[in-house]
Amino acid sequence: MGKKSRVKTQKSGTGATASVSPKETLNLTSELLQKCSSPAPSPGKEWEEYVQIRSLVEKIRKKQKGLSVTFDGKREDYFPDLMKWASENGASVEGFEMVNFKEEGFGLRATRDIKAEELFLWVPRKLLMTVESAKNSVLGPLYSQDRILQAMGNITLAFHLLCERADPNSFWQPYIQTLPSEYDTPLYFEEDEVRDLQSTQAIHDVFSQYKNTARQYAYFYKVIQTHPHANKLPLKDAFTYEDYRWAVSSVMTRQNQIPTEDGSRVTLALIPLWDMCNHTSGLIYIFYGTRSNAEFVIHSGFFFDNNSHDRVKIKLGVSKSDRLYAMKAEVLARAGIPTSSVFGLHLTEPPVSAQLLAFLRVFCMTEEELKEHLLGDNAIDRIFTLGNSEYPVSWDNEVKLWTFLEDRASLLLKTYKTTIEEDRVFLKSHSLSVRATMAIKLRLGEKEILEKAVKSAAANRNYYRKQMEAGAPLPRCMESGVPGARLPLALRSLEEEAGAQEALTLAEAVGRAKAVENGLVNGENSIPNGTGSEKESLNREESRRATEGTKESSSDRAEGSGEQ
Repeated sequence: MGKKSRVKTQKSGTGATASVSPKETLNLTSELLQKCSSPAPSPGKEWEEYVQIRSLVEKIRKKQKGLSVTFDGKREDYFPDLMKWASENGASVEGFEMVNFKEEGFGLRATRDIKAEELFLWVPRKLLMTVESAKNSVLGPLYSQDRILQAMGNITLAFHLLCERADPNSFWQPYIQTLPSEYDTPLYFEEDEVRDLQSTQAIHDVFSQYKNTARQYAYFYKVIQTHPHANKLPLKDAFTYEDYRWAVSSVMTRQNQIPTEDGSRVTLALIPLWDMCNHTSGLIYIFYGTRSNAEFVIHSGFFFDNNSHDRVKIKLGVSKSDRLYAMKAEVLARAGIPTSSVFGLHLTEPPVSAQLLAFLRVFCMTEEELKEHLLGDNAIDRIFTLGNSEYPVSWDNEVKLWTFLEDRASLLLKTYKTTIEEDRVFLKSHSLSVRATMAIKLRLGEKEILEKAVKSAAANRNYYRKQMEAGAPLPRCMESGVPGARLPLALRSLEEEAGAQEALTLAEAVGRAKAVENGLVNGENSIPNGTGSEKESLNREESRRATEGTKESSSDRAEGSGEQ
């Protein structure tokens, strides 16, 4: 059996500092909140802002050293208690065991052959930590009053986790005690380890995540100290940045989306045992048999070697100053593709998706080629084959698009400060931390994808140029006979929404080109994957509340009225 443990808040001991007053921390968090709520820095100043925010966070961490909630012993000491608790509450615990897979971390290993599609793991809903269970917990009164908690389920789940961890009698203690004490997510990176991510596409997400987490912590520190509905929270005397970073990372790497009990919508949940199979992977099929003696590994970082899903983002768009903008926008809209979007270059071959191929073909079309895709009986069939590599628009169009992609990927490669070979040598010749190794491997992986894209684009360019020079006939897709019968779902939806409108005439397309100066041809809301995401609205709400909190904090500090 695992060790019997009591939740404890360390307020003294090796390396611990003297207790810090809430007012002192409130002043620091008010300064942090103000810094994190300032406008985004100008290009090239992101690192400077990150260092400034980090400096304030480190001051807070130093003053809070020794105040975080901890458990005695190692997390694996509590695995037997987890299995016993899960079994007593109706979860399946047969057919697998918990094992330490060294570098990969803890996970489940099958102890018997598991057949394909065999259900071998189930977890009753009552074991789940969800937004709904948070609303029915000690967090409920504050949740009912705080709009950020109401709008952002991941933050609610993080606070739910913290409150239950601080309660020795919590129903979920057997699960919480088995969670890692820290993670290898970027929130835990040292400054030098983050520096290794510079020039990568991940760096802006790292900056944003760090800034958002710091802003959230600063905002909620004031809420917990001053809001009347937070009085009964077990966090009031010890809500540290370390605790919040841990909770956010736990939720970030382990959360799942599940239906609510009435099935009316989805909610976020932490699922005991499930996350030992699934955390960070996002694959549900692994709870059913996939191979004999399967091993399901839990990772607490964010980088996996040779992941077929690896990709490098590439932002492309049709310029509104393009003489053929309206015609290109209309063709793209019929294909369900925005005129400006972020696409992915993939590790696998081919490195481009069907959507990216379709966009590049339209991007490089001549006026005559655009007319063919807008007018005539076969126009819809031509739209249908835009993303099919077997049916080029023309040999010249293929040469142009692969030349463009080769040049674009080559330019992206030049933005890195190190070469592929330099990164490989550095990894072999230096003893690095796990996090530094992940950072450099990520940097190396991005460059390898771009290099592969350059080579693939060059090979395609040469192939299609030879086809063009040889005067080879273009392969043609057989006509469907029934317009729209073989359209992808996105295209069918566009046709249905159009209400069987007549095909756009060339004169109308040209007229639109003259009329359009701002906005998309079909309007912002008519193009799939358009602007105005829910996440952006939540960020705006959070920023608004954070700014209000800053003003209030500054006022409190000026009056010298920090609550104890």
